[in-house]
Amino acid sequence: MAATSAGKSSVTSSSSSSSSPKKPFDFSSDHPPKLVLSPDQLFYCSEALKSLKEKLQTPKKIEQEFLHLQANRIKKVDMMESCREALQNVNFPKNRYTDVVPFDENRVVLKSSKDSRSSGRGYINASFIEVGSTASVSQFIATQGPLPETCEDFWEMVIQYHCPVIVMLTRLVDNYKMVKCADYFQSEDGPREFGNIRITTKWKRTTDTSLVLRCLEVKYKESEKPPHSVLHIQYPEWPDHGVPKDTLAVREIVKRIYHIPLELGPIVVHCSAGIGRTGAFCTILNTIQRILAGNMTALNLGHTVSIFRSQRIGMVQTERSIIHAASMGARTSDKAVKPQNVAWILGSLSADCA
Repeated sequence: MAATSAGKSSVTSSSSSSSSPKKPFDFSSDHPPKLVLSPDQLFYCSEALKSLKEKLQTPKKIEQEFLHLQANRIKKVDMMESCREALQNVNFPKNRYTDVVPFDENRVVLKSSKDSRSSGRGYINASFIEVGSTASVSQFIATQGPLPETCEDFWEMVIQYHCPVIVMLTRLVDNYKMVKCADYFQSEDGPREFGNIRITTKWKRTTDTSLVLRCLEVKYKESEKPPHSVLHIQYPEWPDHGVPKDTLAVREIVKRIYHIPLELGPIVVHCSAGIGRTGAFCTILNTIQRILAGNMTALNLGHTVSIFRSQRIGMVQTERSIIHAASMGARTSDKAVKPQNVAWILGSLSADCA
């Protein structure tokens, strides 16, 4: 598994402080409403489509960008210096993969809520991720698929940082019978308990695009406070080390998140390691949000990925994922839409609003 870094870009948790609860948001299982974009936003989408389509005409340049990113992979000695907490004996077993660990500088820190927490310094394999103004783009928490022994920590993170959405981009078990993620969320048959935390399913729905949506309520068992509501979006069809066959599901995720206020809290995104599919999705959503805000520096996808890699080791693992994030408007000679890209999503969002 590739481990990569660029120059460090500081990220703080101030915008997602665990100090005060946010107003509850009513998540709906209905199809997301039609987007309403301003004339300026439609213009930004149009210009972005042109630019990204031009980028697709130079695949060698995309290849060179990815090779440059790979050439700047973090060295083991630097990882040991920058990821000290993750490599502590008490914390090391909490990492799903030994070469995918968070940097100390922007790792998510859990407040002490159980006796053993102090010795581990509130450790969870999760990183704050952001590029661009927090007034117009989502802050992410990129994390690994929970291990059986870290499910309670995962839910504590969701509660403490008031995370409104969890985007899960993996199956629990892949086609080769390899466990990719612990079952931390399925509670249709009754409440589930993870240590001091109880989760219940308010509703569940499978969409036409193969997304599995759940509205979950999470709370500390002994707390008198009302439960925290979370929209859990699972996209099990995104292949590991690959790209989806089409963009319908990703477009629906983007549209659902579009209607959720940014100030509610950071969006949790995970696959298995929390870098490949996770990095690709964060790149797609961040690029779209910045373009809609008129920030055309978002079209430099290599720079975005470089910043993400300075915030979490190995974000976006394959060249195909960068192409996936760059080429959603491209078409083949027979007019069939290619199965990979942001431009197509941008064009589709524009059409949805027309």
